Amino acid sequence: MDNEGIAERFNRLANLMEIRGDDRYRIRSYRNAAEVIETWPTPLKTINREEGVKGLLAIPGVGKAISGKIIELLEKGTFDAWEKLVAETPETALDLLRVSGIGLKTASLLHQKFKISSLDDLKGFVAGGGLEMVDGIGEKSAERIMESLARL
Repeated sequence: MDNEGIAERFNRLANLMEIRGDDRYRIRSYRNAAEVIETWPTPLKTINREEGVKGLLAIPGVGKAISGKIIELLEKGTFDAWEKLVAETPETALDLLRVSGIGLKTASLLHQKFKISSLDDLKGFVAGGGLEMVDGIGEKSAERIMESLARL
């Protein structure tokens, strides 16, 4: 797995954590690490092979917990925290972000308050008039969401 792939996984983890309403400081630490990792000039695979954890810890934004997850990703292609999170909150919840008019805040609200965790859940919710119950979604936003869902 290359640096961009690792960064993408941490960004997806942060998005999923945000949708769930997890601790914002942990979310920010994953986003910060992803930003640094994505543009880091040396492949993390090389750093891990040549310097181990010590080399990974020298990267800004990468602490003990994140370095452990990087090593797991490099060795197994996944890491336990990701698997646990996906088991609790389906990765399909991230698909909500593909809908025009739904950002992280709205996706989080839809998931936490209405238990919507997939596009199919959202389509059923919208068809039943559920958007009227969502604070912050007005008529124009609702129309944009419905049009976007029709295209997906």
